[in-house]
Formats: sequence, structure tokens, C-alpha cells
Amino acid sequence: MELKTPLYDRHVAAGGKMVPFGGYLLPVQYPTGVIAEHMAVRQNAGLFDVSHMGELLLSGPDALENLNRIFTNDFTNLKDGRVRYTPLCNHQGGVVDDMIVCRFGPDEYYLVVNAANRHKDVAFITEHLTGDVTLTDLSDSTALLALQGPKALDILKAVTDEQHIPMKYYSFKRDVEVAGVNCLLSQTGYTGELGWELYCDPAEVGKLWDALLEAGADYGLLPCGLGARDTLRLEAGMPLYGHEMTDSISPLEAGLDFAVKLKKPDFIGKAALESVHSFNRRRVGLKMTGRGIARENCAVFKDGERVGVTTSGSMMPYLGYAVAMALLDADCTEVGTALEVDVRGRRVACEIVPLPFYTREQE
Repeated sequence: MELKTPLYDRHVAAGGKMVPFGGYLLPVQYPTGVIAEHMAVRQNAGLFDVSHMGELLLSGPDALENLNRIFTNDFTNLKDGRVRYTPLCNHQGGVVDDMIVCRFGPDEYYLVVNAANRHKDVAFITEHLTGDVTLTDLSDSTALLALQGPKALDILKAVTDEQHIPMKYYSFKRDVEVAGVNCLLSQTGYTGELGWELYCDPAEVGKLWDALLEAGADYGLLPCGLGARDTLRLEAGMPLYGHEMTDSISPLEAGLDFAVKLKKPDFIGKAALESVHSFNRRRVGLKMTGRGIARENCAVFKDGERVGVTTSGSMMPYLGYAVAMALLDADCTEVGTALEVDVRGRRVACEIVPLPFYTREQE
């Protein structure tokens, strides 16, 4: 049976189309529709309920040593108030999950994990902990909102003092009062836009949701669902667990080399990632040049020979054309290469293009 976030009744009252996702009932879209919600985030702002995500606290004198030994990234130089992205690998080099890590202090790290993987992550990490360290699951006592888009800063300024807003990407501030609600406020997101995420007590999230929607009314803010969240992350070339990453797809194949530090003494999956097999495939971006939309699990061909498979795909509302991400043979990943995708038994032309498909203009 699916769980409900604290905002479930508000989603239903607003006409949200509720669907099961990650063990929760969440809105896939509102009556405005996915395209309008997507465009709101690109041009104005969108507000997402992502309270289904999991939050874990790794604490104790040996927290840093465990982070570096268990995860692929290196946290040695991570400073207080900063955030770092990392995959978590199994011993075969596949991805157990990907997450962000916030440093509260030298002995305290806050992990934000994917909802469907929460319990698996807790079990896996706990199994590999050593020394004086504790992992605490805070998911049930944490609600999370994502305010994303070029007008997000204007909206935040209307509900909190500007000095409370973290202005650097992948940074955060704790115990910030936003619309009278105590929050952890981080400049993070999953849309490719300027944006912030707000963590708070589930009992207070309704008040925060209402205040942000009210403050954003004059800025074109729309509540957004899972549909727009997916098209936005795809347009921004961001991988999704279960699609571009799985327990049998390595972070190197997924193009996450920046978060895999092979020069570290050791971490779970390192030996497997150092083998030649972890470079057999690579994630690429495809632009559909023929008439058709590739979804996930479509075979990709070059000169009649199968060279890979799509992992995600859709029409992009902002760009105005269809794209896909795919895992292709490593020797068939050059930008400009002409390919074909099997879309329901019909070969549709496409070409390899650089990732991300969309990059926001920096001010």
C-alpha cells in the first residue's frame, strides 16, 4: 500500500492526478498539464513536493572515514555548509543508488537518497559501517519541497530574509526561517534551473507550501508534478536511478566519472570499476531527426547493427523536439554519429548530440 506525503490532501484539492511512485502517492501533473508546468520552471518557477525522498544522518568520529570507504566520491575536503553528489556502488561496480551529501560538521553528514531505495540504502550502508559511527534514518520526520526556476530567488526573498538564502550552488544553510517555518535550505535541484530545496518538519510543510504558492502567484509559479520533474531532468541531461543507473550499470558507463575518485585508496566497487568492462558502454544524448519519440528500452542501431539501448526519452517542451539518453557501445559514441532507434517496430533516425541537451543561461 502506497504512503501519502503530508501534502496529499492539498494535491487532491488542487486537481493533482495522483499516481504511485517510489512507494508514495504523488501528483504526476495538475490540470495545467505537464507542458505548462515544464515551461513554468524554465521561464518562471515551479514548486514540487518531493517529501518521498529519504534523509539519513551519518554521525560519529568515524563518519568521514566511512563515507570515503563506502561511496565513490571523495569527501575529505568537503567543507561545512557544502553539498557533494555521489553514487553508491555494489561490489560488482553497479549503482546501488545516487545521492547528495551535506556536511553539517566534521562528524556529521546528511544524506538525501531516492525514495524507492531508502530501505535498501540503509541496509547496505549499515552492513558496511565500521568504527564509531551511527546511521539514523530521518525520512519519516522530514518533508521536502523543491522551488525551481529563474524566479525562485524572487519568491524566496518574499518569504525569508535574503541573508538566509544560500547563494552558491551546492551549498546550504540550517535553521533558516522561511515563512515562519524552520528549514534546512539548500541551493540544489533536479531541473537544470536555478533552484532551492527546503527541508522541514512534516507538520509544518503545508504552511510552507501555501506560503510559497501565495508569494509566487505574481511570478508565474505553478505547482508541478512528477511528469514535469522527469521531462525537466531529461532535458537537462540528468541521469535517473533505474534508468541511466542500475545495479548492473556502472557510474562510469553512466558518465558520472566526476564523482568517482579512483585515486582514493579504496571504496566499494573500486576493483570492478578499474576493470576494462566498466568502459564497454557509455551514456550519450540522442536527438531524434526522424518522426517519432523514443522512450526507454528502445534498441539503437548503426548501419543495421544493434549498438545499444535507450534509457529515457520524450518530447522536450522547451527545446521543441524529441530526445533520448542511451547506453551505447563505447566505440559508437562520437557526437554527430547518425543512428536509428526502433520505435514500436519502426526505425527512426537520430544523431548523437552533446549532453546536457539544455543549459540555463547564467546571469
